[in-house]
Amino acid sequence: MATDGATRSTGANRYLTQSQRDRIARFVKKFRNNTKAMIGLTLVSLLVVVAIFAPVIAPYPIDETNIDERSQPPSLEHPFGTDDLGRDIFSRVVMGSRISLRVGFGAVGGALVTGAVIGVVAGYAGGLTDEFLMRVMDAAMAFPPVLLALTLLVVLGPELRNVIIALAFVYTPYIARVSRSAALAERNEAYVEAAVARGESSARIVFSEVFPNCTAPMLVQGSLTVSFAILAEASLSFLGLGAQPPKPSWGLMINAGRGFMVTAPWMLLFPAIAIAIAVIGFNMLGDGLRDVLDPKVEAIE
Repeated sequence: MATDGATRSTGANRYLTQSQRDRIARFVKKFRNNTKAMIGLTLVSLLVVVAIFAPVIAPYPIDETNIDERSQPPSLEHPFGTDDLGRDIFSRVVMGSRISLRVGFGAVGGALVTGAVIGVVAGYAGGLTDEFLMRVMDAAMAFPPVLLALTLLVVLGPELRNVIIALAFVYTPYIARVSRSAALAERNEAYVEAAVARGESSARIVFSEVFPNCTAPMLVQGSLTVSFAILAEASLSFLGLGAQPPKPSWGLMINAGRGFMVTAPWMLLFPAIAIAIAVIGFNMLGDGLRDVLDPKVEAIE
């Protein structure tokens, strides 16, 4: 039995060298000592927990109207007040977190996959391949992000799934630029030259050698881009091209409450605060990750 346990332990340790374990330990220590990273992680974790348990946290159905209680100010019964249809704003803000995170993670996930492949291939290949791919990315970046997303949604139609597709397309060039820069720095490293000397194919070198070493800057860029995607989704929903009623999108709630800024300001105040918390959380997490993963900072330490 002891031999079997030792064998399993040895097998598990084969996947992590001592150097890798030390690197992970240093990362965790630096992350815990970084105030911005910890605050960002706390806010993002809180948002994720709220989104996961939203049906349990929300005290009322999001589409339950009550004309007798419309435009009620915040109270113990309705902590965020009610809207012009008598719906509980707290319940709608809580359920709206699911839409924001779905769009944020979905759009950035798609942009990371596509942009990382384009950028790493362009950076490693160089020459005409790099020139062609980057000019295509530059053409996409020439348009303001929200304007480009609006154009795509006019073609695709105002639907939440299409918002994710449009924003993934919009943010792909930014991820591609970051991954290309990382690949340019990595392609002349000794481990790449050793892989070439061993006769490995270019595809294997790109995806097995170069790509894993480009993940740190892409992780930072991805964290920051989630906040942009959440803002973009709110803007598109505000304009009527994102989530459609009666879905509790924060942008839709702000649009519905703008006509009640004087008589019922809580209708747009609390969705706006939710957006601010989400954006600040992801921005601080991204800034903290950048500080922790910066090799120059690590070298100084």
